[in-house]
Amino acid sequence: MSSAVAHAADIVEPQLHIAKGGPAAPQVALTLDACMGQTDKRILDTLVEHKIPATIFITGRWVKNNAQALDVMKAHPDLFELENHGLNHVPPIDNVPTMYGIKTAGSLAAIRAEVQGGADVVRENTGKAPHWYRGATARYSLDAVKLIEKMGYKVAGYSLNGDMGASLLAPVVEKRIAAAKDGNVIIAHINQPTRSAGEGVVKGILALKARGVHFVRLNDVQSSQTLDPVHMSKPVKTPKITAAVQLRAVN
Repeated sequence: MSSAVAHAADIVEPQLHIAKGGPAAPQVALTLDACMGQTDKRILDTLVEHKIPATIFITGRWVKNNAQALDVMKAHPDLFELENHGLNHVPPIDNVPTMYGIKTAGSLAAIRAEVQGGADVVRENTGKAPHWYRGATARYSLDAVKLIEKMGYKVAGYSLNGDMGASLLAPVVEKRIAAAKDGNVIIAHINQPTRSAGEGVVKGILALKARGVHFVRLNDVQSSQTLDPVHMSKPVKTPKITAAVQLRAVN
């Protein structure tokens, strides 16, 4: 589909839930995107210190500059599962030119290269093939979803956006994450160490732990997903990006 106009059913934002643990043992899946840039040690150190499992989605761009953090994650296989966030953090969309101001893949061939390139990065750095793929912006064209699944990967949506691309201030992030419900899949970011949001991620996680919420990784539990349509009935143009919107695009 080459048209610059995307209709409601053409682009989706998958909503992922895991099996509920029940009132006596509520559980959530913490998923953290490592898009590019550096590593937020506030978050990583907290996860290690408190033995909190998480699913980390890594890109080829992030791996190049974060060998030390990657070694920490690999040293704790009981805590961290490393999954595919793409080779270059390119949105897996073939029917609009940009998403949140980020240039999209633009074709199924480019989407395949992005997904397979990211999978190769995971395999080369962990010795294991990834099971899950989460695209940049967490939005997909329907053709991309079909392709990704045909390639043998599960699309990793979410059901609670913790930090809106690390664009929110710490108190807001803390409140959002601390309010997670049994069965939620939380998305947040571990690649913005200079942003206030990281502090909120830490405090929100610890608030859940204090409530007795159990943390699980995506591969350790059953899950279900719906493909929620993104309503974009007008031509998509690259907007003038403010700092907050640019950060939000890193989902």
